[in-house]
Amino acid sequence: MSKKQLFYYRIYDDKEKLNYLKSSLPYDKVEYWLREYERTHQKYFNPEFINFLNEHDPEAEIIEISDMSY
Repeated sequence: MSKKQLFYYRIYDDKEKLNYLKSSLPYDKVEYWLREYERTHQKYFNPEFINFLNEHDPEAEIIEISDMSY
């Protein structure tokens, strides 16, 4: 049984908002779709990019990262 690999990326948008993105696409594919997104948008917002990316990767989503100490 093979497991699907997931990748995690740190992304900033035009609001300088930091989010983390989970995707089943490797870096080069995410970069490709990011360039395609930028060709059709004047401003870049992470939630809108994720919606666009979902057309090519239904598993893509913004995830929340929390600090944990012990």
